[in-house]
Amino acid sequence: MNPIWYVILALVLFAIGGAAVLIRRNAVIALLGVEMMLNSCNLVFVTFSRIWGNLEGQVFSFFVMVVAAAEVVVGLAIVISIFQSRRSSSLDRANLMKN
Repeated sequence: MNPIWYVILALVLFAIGGAAVLIRRNAVIALLGVEMMLNSCNLVFVTFSRIWGNLEGQVFSFFVMVVAAAEVVVGLAIVISIFQSRRSSSLDRANLMKN
């Protein structure tokens, strides 16, 4: 299979994730969009690692997954904290830093 199809798939996934982050106002959906963007980067890393016959892309992909897992833990903790205090997970109403 031609590797360009993997790159095109990664571009589509990145665009969908970026649209989810920019358009949606729900914090959980925004976090899912960020995860989708990170996974599209992982797809590109693994694709080019496979093309060039080395393991560096797969190692970078592993580190991106570790950072994504940490981002999910911290992000969901913040979202839960905001939801408990404001009873909403909307990003427009999460202005806790102003007070």
